Amino acid sequence: MRTRVTVAIAALLVATLAACNNTGSGEDNKATPKPSQSPTAATSTAPSEHLTFNKGYTWPDGLNVSVIDARVSTYYDEAPQAGYTGFRVLLYVSNEGQKPVDLHGVTLLVDGATTGGEALHRTFESGSKPLEGQLAPGTGSNFTDDWSMKTEYGKRIVVRVQRVADYSGQDFPEFTGDVTG
Repeated sequence: MRTRVTVAIAALLVATLAACNNTGSGEDNKATPKPSQSPTAATSTAPSEHLTFNKGYTWPDGLNVSVIDARVSTYYDEAPQAGYTGFRVLLYVSNEGQKPVDLHGVTLLVDGATTGGEALHRTFESGSKPLEGQLAPGTGSNFTDDWSMKTEYGKRIVVRVQRVADYSGQDFPEFTGDVTG
């Protein structure tokens, strides 16, 4: 009789621990994929976050962005610091959603893609069209963002387009290409 009670208690304890592990919210549960999810199904419906220049990325609200190119800037108000290359990133942004989008929440980060290096944000006044204002539904426009990076880091760059507010904490698209000119 004691053996049956001991086995029953042990079985109940194992079942309880297994149930706790499957319904908890700890890190172990995040690392274990659910059997019903297939990696190809999860990635095939989501837009790519690692893109080349001239490819587009669309957020769930319909805001679409594409890095068109990056060119050595000839719009200097003052020459760039010695040992640096000044360049302008050209973007095309469109609103395919149903509501206006505030462009003040869209920012860029630029890094070197060959041997590292971080670009410094600059503004070359002549010909500049920064991401400002709102973009109405069904409209699109070109915008510019100006940068300077040490010449030793080369001309291959990664441009990360970020959005604040509702999109904080998610992965943002990165566009890789060369500064030309």
